[in-house]
Amino acid sequence: MAASSWQTLSWQWPWAAAAGALCAVAVVLVVAVWSGGARRSEDDAAPVFSLDDDFATEHAARMLRRWRVLNRCAVALLAAATVLCVALVARPSTVDQSEERSSRRDIVLCLDVSGSTLPYDREVIETYLDLVSRFQGERIGLSIFNSTSRTVFPLTDDYDLVERELNDAATTLKGVETQDDIDKMSDRQYQRISDWLDGTQNRKDATSLIGDGVVSCAAMLPGFAYGSADGTDGERQRAASIVLATDNVVSGDPTYTLDAALKLVSGAGITVDGLFSGPKSSESETTTVDMRRLIERYGGMFLTQSDGGSVDGLVREIDRRRQAVGEQAVRAAVTDAPGWWALALAVLIAGWMIMAWRLRR
Repeated sequence: MAASSWQTLSWQWPWAAAAGALCAVAVVLVVAVWSGGARRSEDDAAPVFSLDDDFATEHAARMLRRWRVLNRCAVALLAAATVLCVALVARPSTVDQSEERSSRRDIVLCLDVSGSTLPYDREVIETYLDLVSRFQGERIGLSIFNSTSRTVFPLTDDYDLVERELNDAATTLKGVETQDDIDKMSDRQYQRISDWLDGTQNRKDATSLIGDGVVSCAAMLPGFAYGSADGTDGERQRAASIVLATDNVVSGDPTYTLDAALKLVSGAGITVDGLFSGPKSSESETTTVDMRRLIERYGGMFLTQSDGGSVDGLVREIDRRRQAVGEQAVRAAVTDAPGWWALALAVLIAGWMIMAWRLRR
């Protein structure tokens, strides 16, 4: 799921380094010429008493040799520090290039949590986890609905958060898969499920308002507006998908039928794929057949528990849509990287100061 990336070293001001190097060379040449002239003047002068006569002793000679070694070390450290200063003037930088093959997709997981689907939602969440494990860089969000909707987490590319939330949901729903599980449920488990479902049943005498749930899920995607089917596909910069999991059993009077909701979101350039959340014995019922027909009419892919390899097929289909928006997003960022250079310069200056201190002694 992580994007591939690499770093290369670059120089933002190479001309500054060249200018600094020329200045350093000029200073060295001037010092060398001046030193050579001074020595020639001393050679031409009349013999006079010199401190060299006092260095003729063994102890003095040893001290002189040590001084010369320290002096050369100090000069070498100063020269190396100068080179690093010139390099830092050129502003060493790193170029981070991140290639995210699937980074231009937004996917909303849209889960029906009404009473008829709740026993099967744990299997759906396992399918969601399988889907997420195959994605690379997509932004993913999760919304659950019954008569009203609740956003569990908004669009994010934080896969640790996504997997943590989905695993937590799967653990929570483990206690409602069968009637025996429900009968054995403790007060703490019941409260945990109640807390997770909080906000999804705010309308009386209505459950599983599927069309309304789809529209609420679409509202999590950028560029979607309620009540308008005017296409924004031409403006959409990221492929957008909704993975709807429901049994298509409506109880109540929805604002949007499933057909109307699919038409609305399709007009906004959003594709809805369907996962059947119900018993295998209901896969051939009229509500399931109608759901398949509507999903496929608007360009989506419909899957049931009986579909072998269905997750692979859905991932390939979502990937195909992403390619229609853009092959891949390559992002490059240039950032200053003086770290190791500055550290090395500090070490050299510290070493030079130690040498200078020893020389003064």
